[in-house]
Amino acid sequence: MSGDRILVATSAFSQEGPEPRRELEASGIAFDVNPLGRRLTPEEIVAQGAAATGIVAGVEPYTAEVLAALPRLRVISRVGVGMDSIDRDAAAARGIVIRSTPDAVAQPVAELTLAMIFDLMRHLTTHTTEMRARRWTRTAGGLVAGKTLGIVGLGRIGRRVAELAGVVGMTVVGSDLSPDRDWAARVGVGLTDVPALLAAADVVSLHLAASADAPFVLGEAEFAQMKPGARLVNVARGALVDEAALVAALDSGHVAGAALDVYREEPYSGPLCDASNVVLTPHVATLTAESRVMMELQAVRNVIESLRA
Repeated sequence: MSGDRILVATSAFSQEGPEPRRELEASGIAFDVNPLGRRLTPEEIVAQGAAATGIVAGVEPYTAEVLAALPRLRVISRVGVGMDSIDRDAAAARGIVIRSTPDAVAQPVAELTLAMIFDLMRHLTTHTTEMRARRWTRTAGGLVAGKTLGIVGLGRIGRRVAELAGVVGMTVVGSDLSPDRDWAARVGVGLTDVPALLAAADVVSLHLAASADAPFVLGEAEFAQMKPGARLVNVARGALVDEAALVAALDSGHVAGAALDVYREEPYSGPLCDASNVVLTPHVATLTAESRVMMELQAVRNVIESLRA
């Protein structure tokens, strides 16, 4: 273990609390922290991680080429749950263990999802924009209670969204490739397929992981299947939504509004920024002080545990 070294590659570390850094220091394992305060490029990962046996990772790219240039690497410990930036086949071929922090993200992502639903239904962003322009413009909203929420993807986050939505009086239907039927019956979530969900839901919320085996994209055909006047929330993956098709559906009025935290290209500066019926946040679903500390602390513990195994 004396030869181990950890690279903390994530762009922000221990900024919301000292506990993750203290955990690293207490381990006795040498470590380096990304000094740039931004997402590392492939070349920077290789340069900074040349001696690393473990990496505490953000969303920087771990391609097959990057992994091949890190011969000592034994574990990538992801701060969060998304694995889109890691070539998992290449990692497996090199015997690199991949860890994540799924338990820390469900509550903050679910809370942002509910906040977005309330914003879309009650026009909070629209009214704030009007008030800042010194215009007393009042737009009638709608009650969240009594509306049908369709959740595509019933993993940890989707299930937590369903539980919170039920508390505020929403009817919840969900779709998943391998649903937990006992949980659904206990919580009162109706299970259905995606076309039926799109047709029934007043709000469609995406909580899928990107998958090469079962790809899902909400495109022109899927928007046409949605209930007229429905809203969309996507806090999962930008690749799940055809943004051009969404713009067209919003312009036509078929989709009444959308709230997005993730985009196909980030940072995002495309046409959705100009839409008055869209709520946009810059990929902050997990970014609360509490959850950030929890994720970083768990990621640090995961990498230490793996190196000591």
